[in-house]
Amino acid sequence: MHNGVMQPPSSRPLRASRWHQPAVRGIVYQVLAVGAVGLLAWFLISNTLANLHSRNIASGFGFLQGEAGFAIGESVIAYTPQDSVARAILVGLLNTLKIAAVGIVLSTILGTLVGIARLSKNVLVAKLAAAYVELVRNVPLLLQLFFWYALVTEHLPGPRQALNPLPGVFLSNRGMKIPTPVDHIALDFALAGLFIAIALWLLVANFARRRQAATGQRLPVLRVGIAMLIGLPVLGWAIGGAPLALDVPRLQGFNFTGGATLSPEFAALLAGLVFYTTAFTAEVVRAGIQSVSTGQWEAAGSIGLPRGLALRLVVLPQALRVIVPPMTSQFLNLTKNSSLAIAIGYPDLVSVVNTTMNQSGQAIESILIIMGAYLVVSLSISLAMNAYNRRIALTER
Repeated sequence: MHNGVMQPPSSRPLRASRWHQPAVRGIVYQVLAVGAVGLLAWFLISNTLANLHSRNIASGFGFLQGEAGFAIGESVIAYTPQDSVARAILVGLLNTLKIAAVGIVLSTILGTLVGIARLSKNVLVAKLAAAYVELVRNVPLLLQLFFWYALVTEHLPGPRQALNPLPGVFLSNRGMKIPTPVDHIALDFALAGLFIAIALWLLVANFARRRQAATGQRLPVLRVGIAMLIGLPVLGWAIGGAPLALDVPRLQGFNFTGGATLSPEFAALLAGLVFYTTAFTAEVVRAGIQSVSTGQWEAAGSIGLPRGLALRLVVLPQALRVIVPPMTSQFLNLTKNSSLAIAIGYPDLVSVVNTTMNQSGQAIESILIIMGAYLVVSLSISLAMNAYNRRIALTER
């Protein structure tokens, strides 16, 4: 107030306080952070390129087109040392995906069984499951891989004294040899029948779920699915001519030829990863089941459901909402832990890229390939599991 006249409030304090607004400060800090990261990246990249140039080391990914020049013990696709480095790396990546896919399936099945066993009312079963979980979780994975590899390679005889538990099946320190069907068009028909059976099973399961929600009646989805998984491939094999010829392994020199081989390295790596990851997935499953209130068990029992059906139809579907997120982490851990395969000689991605790095000297590019491959695989697993998690999540109305 000046000379009895009320003065309007000044706008200067408002302008001066703009910096104190959280939104403004947040934008400024973010710009500064991005700029700092960009400067750091520029410094590292320019410094690396300068060091490579001073040592006359070529940079870039041109070495991928050169000849690999080394053999790979096992591969999902055809490969020879005359193939390119890029194909060799692809072989290593496929070997990693193979061990990861099989390991995820087996560890999920075994982990679910062990997790349920830990909650068993049978004291002996529960204690044995608990002892397994505590023992395996507290022993480093690398030591377990060494144990399994020694068990497979040192306690089995050589090829000439190979064990023959079944006709055409041989066990030795070179791996397990089994007969395989000869290459025939009937195999393509059988494989097509398998894919059709899987697609039909998914359709039947979806129809059964909708029917049960509408009428309360259950369909024998499991039995129908197993019947299709067996029947349709057999039908395709019969349509293709039903060939009975097998490529039976036979001893030739100091090793077997013919048939298919389960290598000791693959078996040891798979056993180590599965038994190790199973201990963690069992705890995830146990925690998920225990998160469901006891009232659900009592409600299922009140309508006459046995404990097994109550677990499968009432408790586990609700526990999945708690199980899936941490289970995703276990799947990612198994995939990344497969990089320890280099310790026992399994030709995974890390092993193959390490060999190419030693030959070409392209250390930075090789490390980037490994990082990029694992990043893509891990993000793919995360996206698939997150999509499934959204599907089973409770939705508000």
